Amino acid sequence: MKEIWIIGAGRFGRMAADRLTGKIKNLHLVLVDLEAEKLHGVEGPGRSLIRSDGAAYLATHLKGGEPRPDWIVPAVPIHLAAEWRLLDQGAKNLQRIPIPAEMDPLLPHPLRVPNGNIFVSHADFLCPDDCAEPHNTCTFTGKPRKQNMFELLGDIQFPPWKSLVIRSHQLGPGVGGYRTQELFDLAEQIEKTRGPLLLSTACRCHGVITGLRLNRA
Repeated sequence: MKEIWIIGAGRFGRMAADRLTGKIKNLHLVLVDLEAEKLHGVEGPGRSLIRSDGAAYLATHLKGGEPRPDWIVPAVPIHLAAEWRLLDQGAKNLQRIPIPAEMDPLLPHPLRVPNGNIFVSHADFLCPDDCAEPHNTCTFTGKPRKQNMFELLGDIQFPPWKSLVIRSHQLGPGVGGYRTQELFDLAEQIEKTRGPLLLSTACRCHGVITGLRLNRA
């Protein structure tokens, strides 16, 4: 049986659950949300509902000796991978740091938000929520796709910053996620990094970036 954790049970979390249920056989879904009302109405066969903060749930339950889901689908308005690391590595002095404004020209359509994250996108229009993320062309425009966002962010050169990227894979129409092992690989890379780092999650077209530093004793 394949298990997928969907972190967030709002509009996009519900949409992900419905589309994955129709696409994947023998599937167990775990939907996690802090707000009980968002979990109401998403009950169904093969679904477990957990009331919890999403990042805290990952920090508590993604441990070395515990069973792991096959995939994690972030459906919350935060940078889930970054918040998970900040909680899990807080004792190791991993801290959020601001990203220099001088980096903005390297990023496509950068949008800075109050917590310091930067959202980036190849699109200057509203993408359809059922985009199948074709390899070579944009679903909306029909034109050739630009460089994959996960590659573009990984190639950023802005010393002394180092760029680490976790790729969001297409699991269904408009549904992206990453393998659990990719999160653990990311954690190992963070521990080996010296100096400031850009931690990004990105698919082919969109991404979110967080500035981090592991302050070593």
